[in-house]
Amino acid sequence: STFISNEKEDKTMQADYVIIGAGSAGCVVANKLSLDGKNSVVLLEAGPDNKALSLKMPAAVLSNLKSKKHNWAFQGEPEPHLNGRCLQHDRGKTLGGSSSINGMLFIRGHAMDFDGWRQAGCEGWGYEDVLPYFKRMENYDAGGDAFRGSGGPLNVQRASFNNPLLKAFITAGEEAGYPLSDDLCGYRQEGFGVLDSTVHKGERWSTARAYLDPVRNNKNLQIVTKALVQKLHFDGTTAKSVSFLDQFGQDKSVSASKEIILCAGAIGTPHLLMLSGIGPRAHLEQHGIDIVAELPGVGQNLNEHPDFVLKYKCNEPVTLWPKTKIWNRALIGAEWFLKKTGVCASNHFEVVACIRSDKGVEYPDLQLTLSPIAVDDQTWAPLQEHAFQIHIGLMRAQSRGRIELRSDDPKDPPRIFVNYLENPQDRDTFLKGIELVRELVRQPSMAPFTGDEIFPGKDAQDTDSLDACLRDHIATQWHLSCTARMGAATDKGAVVDPRGRVYGVSKLRVVDASVMPMVTNGNTNSPTIMIAEKMSDHILGKPALRRIETEVWKNLNFETEQR
Repeated sequence: STFISNEKEDKTMQADYVIIGAGSAGCVVANKLSLDGKNSVVLLEAGPDNKALSLKMPAAVLSNLKSKKHNWAFQGEPEPHLNGRCLQHDRGKTLGGSSSINGMLFIRGHAMDFDGWRQAGCEGWGYEDVLPYFKRMENYDAGGDAFRGSGGPLNVQRASFNNPLLKAFITAGEEAGYPLSDDLCGYRQEGFGVLDSTVHKGERWSTARAYLDPVRNNKNLQIVTKALVQKLHFDGTTAKSVSFLDQFGQDKSVSASKEIILCAGAIGTPHLLMLSGIGPRAHLEQHGIDIVAELPGVGQNLNEHPDFVLKYKCNEPVTLWPKTKIWNRALIGAEWFLKKTGVCASNHFEVVACIRSDKGVEYPDLQLTLSPIAVDDQTWAPLQEHAFQIHIGLMRAQSRGRIELRSDDPKDPPRIFVNYLENPQDRDTFLKGIELVRELVRQPSMAPFTGDEIFPGKDAQDTDSLDACLRDHIATQWHLSCTARMGAATDKGAVVDPRGRVYGVSKLRVVDASVMPMVTNGNTNSPTIMIAEKMSDHILGKPALRRIETEVWKNLNFETEQR
């Protein structure tokens, strides 16, 4: 173990491992590397600590996203297929990263997602390989079984909703001919069911709380907040140190005797790699950056889950709208503060449908989530009436974007091009999704609740009208990923090997959502934590957990049936 300086006037620190980014992955890696007491670890985080009360309240999601104190709030570039609109890409800037500000939705993805990773050259990342890590990380309040874990650090809550609108959504799925699933993270990963969340005893359960809090006082771990990393430094092609600005604006550096581990996320990781001379040669030379390793895949292959929302008047007074009125907000806030119960103790995304958009689609490519309140697209203010909305998430978009440097100044955020709807297939899948939602709300169970369609509305029925709505209203689900993807050594677009080691250099590894070859079928926080669990074993030289051979449900008639 190497001595770590705690003196703020010292400009140089030393450690065995330096972790950049205390987000969903970085907190996990810090926990694993510091637990044995043998390794000294420095964890650098650009944001502040996660002490704010709003970061603990599940219902405060929108408040956290509106504030830039804990949110990078990256501004995307004009999107050519969205009429030049610039979307904001929210990313956590605090201990816990995005797990401290996200919607707390917990869903792993489909087994075939991970089998696809293995087929893409990522040996050891098939479903049988990753399932034991999903189980190890989890403490599921409904209990462990062949698919779910108990006793892990990450508390996961199964929703116990009472709202009749949410119950009607599930029943309507069954009436429309879709399967029901007891657990969409279990055997049947297709159909309508309950959406789990990372909430525990009425509070958000981020990776900072799950993984970092238990080791915060370890003498071999130093957590440095408000540390803006500037660059990675190399001796030839060997990663040696990290330079950063501390909270006082002073230049500091920390050297790593064993490894530097990048956990800065799908935006931050490629940005830092390119600033440090690792990436596409022509792009780096354009910005006057010396080449350390030419890797054309850095910043490329940007995957995302685009989101489109249908809004309906609600004929029954069962929505959350009255709870948002000023005289009620104080009451529900007080209940949460005193008891950690009530409206503020939920993220209010409690039901979900993972479905296939058409026959011939082998496994789900759409995710439908119902929110028992409708909000304005621009301000996120509640519509002043009883209304609900259904989100259509495109889980396997074909369009690909990229992250690029804006300049060689680390303080300049990178340029983010998602290229929404660049591939016409994405537009067609959204159109099918809209049709399927409109069919769903007409089912007997939903019909009593469903009033007029507020948006897109009765006048938006033909393809041209709906195309215009898509271009004007598609939003992000904040699931950017795959910008430093894993792959075999023969894959010229791969940035890291299946153990996270960056090609072309030594003692540098990436552990975050950027290493995904393709984005998973569902919200990305859960698989990101799994990646960090598994990569931590690789870093420590531990054998992989024993594979779990198990069957999952598949529609054997998918070629001829949509449901």
